Amino acid sequence: MTSKNKNYSVSEAWELLLDEYNIVEDINKYGFYKIPASTIKDYKEPRNMTKWDTSNSRPEILKENKLGILPLSTKEYIISDFKLYEKLPDLIEIDHKKVIKVPTNTFEEYESIDINNISSEATAINVMTILEILDDFLETPHNVATFNGRMFTKAFNFKIDTFNSGQLNVDVKGVQVEIDGGFENSDSVVIVEAKNVLSNDFIVRQLYYPYRLWSAKVNKPIRTVFMVYTNMIFRLFEYEFKEQNNYSSIKLVKHKIYTIDDIEISLNEIIDVYNSTKEKYSDDINERVAPFVQADSMDRIISLLESLYKDGRYNENEIASKMSIAKRQSGYYFNAGKYLGLFTKKIDPTDKKRYIYLTSLGKQIYRLPYKERQLKIIELIFEHRVFRMAFEEILKNATLPSINKIEGIIDTCNAVEKSKNRRAQSVIAWLKWMIALTEL
Repeated sequence: MTSKNKNYSVSEAWELLLDEYNIVEDINKYGFYKIPASTIKDYKEPRNMTKWDTSNSRPEILKENKLGILPLSTKEYIISDFKLYEKLPDLIEIDHKKVIKVPTNTFEEYESIDINNISSEATAINVMTILEILDDFLETPHNVATFNGRMFTKAFNFKIDTFNSGQLNVDVKGVQVEIDGGFENSDSVVIVEAKNVLSNDFIVRQLYYPYRLWSAKVNKPIRTVFMVYTNMIFRLFEYEFKEQNNYSSIKLVKHKIYTIDDIEISLNEIIDVYNSTKEKYSDDINERVAPFVQADSMDRIISLLESLYKDGRYNENEIASKMSIAKRQSGYYFNAGKYLGLFTKKIDPTDKKRYIYLTSLGKQIYRLPYKERQLKIIELIFEHRVFRMAFEEILKNATLPSINKIEGIIDTCNAVEKSKNRRAQSVIAWLKWMIALTEL
């Protein structure tokens, strides 16, 4: 019997649980494994061991075995190779030409909401409601906030797809759900799940369980909306369940992007930033202050900046969980922010552990309006020789440089010793981000 009640990490605890109770073997044999909450609690609190909003935030041992977990009651969970997550459409590339600018004159009469500092999901929902963004998205007026918070479902059952076990039937006896926003209009009841961090997918349970709860309580149809607010842009996705008792029947109905700030940036403005910015860093491996970039998504860097401003600090495990990425990637995103002067690491004198914080420059950039924020980040990028040389290729040829060309620039600048092709991909991704800003 394994020694229990130790201060295990979540990953360590799941490795021990899977091994001690032969969970993987039982799933391979029977298709699922039911586990009491008390058994999980022997190793760690169940609330820390059973909730992962994205597929990447699961412990490695569960990802390796394609395992997921669902609550059946307050006392029991079911584990299987469930297909729990739904991939989001690309949150950056969709409908660049169709971003809807929302007037914010309404906020002149409010003193309790600062639309330039929307740092929580609850505030994002409030702003979305006041500005009637939800009304426009649903094409139904007068959506009134009528419920939110923690609630309990009654018993219900459903089918769900798995990777290797076919379709399973799951019987829920009654569980707690937490709903970010609940609305009602003349035609429907609307459930909103809100996030303030970019991710590639989301757990369908956060829409499906509330959907089943309210389907049993009201006669009106239920509409479910997944909303992401980050970098001063609202991205709304409406989903429907084609079959009420089928978790896996989720389908995307539509999506729209809204902004409450001036987001118009021209290529000439980016060129002006390039011309007015002086090179500060040669990117030479012998002179650098941070490893050369190996993180592709600038939007995720900005999302991490926003989260750090709100929460103060993270360790790398927390970044991996927050950003829904592997732990090694959290290091890449920290280094990318450090490369731009946005992030730093400090040792906490209390627990002697290293944490990631925003620099004073990072805090300053957070407080800027959308347009000024993006242009300031572009300025920081253009302080580096590799990116200056890469952008010159765009100016010369009116197209993005090839990977081979970027690798040559990296060589010329002596920026890396290995992973040259991988770093070149990140350079291309940052250049694409810049150009995409002119298309919003």
